[in-house]
Amino acid sequence: MALDQSFVGRSYPPTEPYEVGREKIREFAEAVGDPNPAYTDREAAKALGYSDVIAPPTFPFAITFKAAGDVIADPQLGLDFSRVVHGDQKFSYTRPVRAGDRLVVTSTIEAIKSLAGNDIIDVRGDVHDESGEHVVTAWTKLVARGAEEE
Repeated sequence: MALDQSFVGRSYPPTEPYEVGREKIREFAEAVGDPNPAYTDREAAKALGYSDVIAPPTFPFAITFKAAGDVIADPQLGLDFSRVVHGDQKFSYTRPVRAGDRLVVTSTIEAIKSLAGNDIIDVRGDVHDESGEHVVTAWTKLVARGAEEE
């Protein structure tokens, strides 16, 4: 069953602040295999003009995908998460994520379409710091695979 097009444009309430820790950044950088010292060494980050270590570019996925859980779990939308695969991801930055940031995410459904029996939903996650400054926007494409014919 196709998802309801009237959900396009719907925004969900901002998340509680997520405090970005140096250790979380280090763990993420290690997990993705990125040895950039700006992710683990405060002095290396300062040499690049940052006040503290910065996060790898894909780090916001961890908090924006969690925030998209409000979209996924919306019973009125009717998305069957057991059939969902991650289709695409992209980011647009105003500035890097830094250790010590307290970030909130607002999720918005940007598009819903059906293609070859699959539902495709695009969710935008706008990430701001506590002062309201935009940090990054993440776009997540989810594909709900159509039910197999029996």
